Amino acid sequence: MFCFQCSETMKGTGCTVKGVCGKEPEVANLQDLLIWILKGTSFWGVKAREVGINDSDTGLHIAEGLFTTITNVDFDPVSLGKKIDKALAARDRIEVMFRESFKRVHDKEFDGEVPEACTWRVSGGLDVYEMKGAEVGVMDTRDEDIRSLRELLTYGLKGIAAYTDHAYILKHSESSILDFLQEGMAACLDDSLSADDYVSLVLRAGEYAVKAMALLDEANTTSYGNPEITSVYTGTLEGPGILVSGHDLLDLEELLKQTEGKGINVYTHGEMLPANAYPNLKKFNHLKGNFGTSWYNQQKEFEEFGGPILMTTNCIQKPRDSYKERIFTTGLVGWPGVAHIPNRMDGKQKDFSRIIEEALKIGDIGARPGKTIVVGLAHDQLSKVSDKIIDAVKSGAITKFVVMGGCDGHSKEREYYTELAEKLPDNMVILTAGCAKYRYNMLDLGDIGGIPRVVDAGQCNDSYSLVVTALKLKDAFGLDDINDLPIEYDIAWYEQKAVAVLLALLYMGVKGIRLGPILPAFVSPNVLKVLVDNFDIKPITTAEEDLKAIVG
Repeated sequence: MFCFQCSETMKGTGCTVKGVCGKEPEVANLQDLLIWILKGTSFWGVKAREVGINDSDTGLHIAEGLFTTITNVDFDPVSLGKKIDKALAARDRIEVMFRESFKRVHDKEFDGEVPEACTWRVSGGLDVYEMKGAEVGVMDTRDEDIRSLRELLTYGLKGIAAYTDHAYILKHSESSILDFLQEGMAACLDDSLSADDYVSLVLRAGEYAVKAMALLDEANTTSYGNPEITSVYTGTLEGPGILVSGHDLLDLEELLKQTEGKGINVYTHGEMLPANAYPNLKKFNHLKGNFGTSWYNQQKEFEEFGGPILMTTNCIQKPRDSYKERIFTTGLVGWPGVAHIPNRMDGKQKDFSRIIEEALKIGDIGARPGKTIVVGLAHDQLSKVSDKIIDAVKSGAITKFVVMGGCDGHSKEREYYTELAEKLPDNMVILTAGCAKYRYNMLDLGDIGGIPRVVDAGQCNDSYSLVVTALKLKDAFGLDDINDLPIEYDIAWYEQKAVAVLLALLYMGVKGIRLGPILPAFVSPNVLKVLVDNFDIKPITTAEEDLKAIVG
């Protein structure tokens, strides 16, 4: 195996024996094979559009497959084997559709050369899949810079796919995003493309990352209303409880409906915290608040919670024996030996009866004290106080905004974000989205004229709200360049959705981003030079040193 797609990859270079995330070599190789087959499927999808075939099912399959391979989603080899079977069927289906249409249009059979990923099929099950995956992984691209750009593109596509898949679940889709996923994946098979061609595709990925986040924002707000400023309790109450982690709001809604009137309290965890601010979710009286913090603390927090846990998306870690019998996965998430709740069928809700029964069997999880934190400051709420914000900037009450969105993780270097938040002057406001917020959202940083000094826009995809807010401020101040705003960018990354957010910022022309806790291992020195020369990307240093630059 070789994997370097997350910030915690071994020694900052790559995992080769076992993933730091807990991914076994077998799983890594199966994921690499799935990605390779998706590239082949995308090749046929692009070709099909050239002869008038626009098949949304193929695009959605690509999105779902990419999401599956995001860090901390599916660790189950049996599950991955089934997804590879499905991927091969989807690839063969779109190939047949293309060939039939090509013959109708050109009155001849298609006889062009195609990459092996478009045709490979060998029976033999998981063992054969794993062996082939070991051949076609990351290192199959020999040129370091082309490999770097292909992986940067692929990881950005994974993030776009995740947001697009969430929107589709809420019945919102956009064909141009699905088409670009296929274009980008197919390009990774094209050895005729130059480094400049891939740089162009990477920047276009930023454009589609913005579109995907906008699509998901529309899906979430159409389904659940615009988030409202909401105080969320972080303790637990007496009585049975279920803890919901991940990002999938529809899973949470259906669970809330099925637990209504049963005496079960429901709590969010990790990136599900922002759900407490949506009107059509907070209306459920038994949604009691948020327990716990970021994903990397889940083993301790899930053990302590005492009740059943529902993992709706990433990030799952290896469950401890103390709670392995009461954690449930659903959607694309999988872990060997963990109970899985099947997908919706025939337009019906998912059946959460097993986790509900478990909650009732366990009974009282006990009351724990907690504090109250404020969420729900997405672009709609901020627009309602935009005059107040603008006046505060003009008067000097607010001197700068510091965007500290992104991901959290294990590394000690992430304490930088807590330290920086504590050291920022009282006239500066933190803008955040994603689980990076847990490094400072429990700090008592106060407010500026009623504007909280930690403005929490929501989940990682709600970085879109920060984009909208920045653009509105640019217009309000009559500026031509977004970089003239009093905004600094200190982005924390861990996995591939954060890569999509980063590419979105680059597409918007944002310069001077500080990226931490370390620069991505998949970015080669030459590719890094392009990013530095064109966008002034730099690594974080120390809180003290970066504070000087921010204040200055």
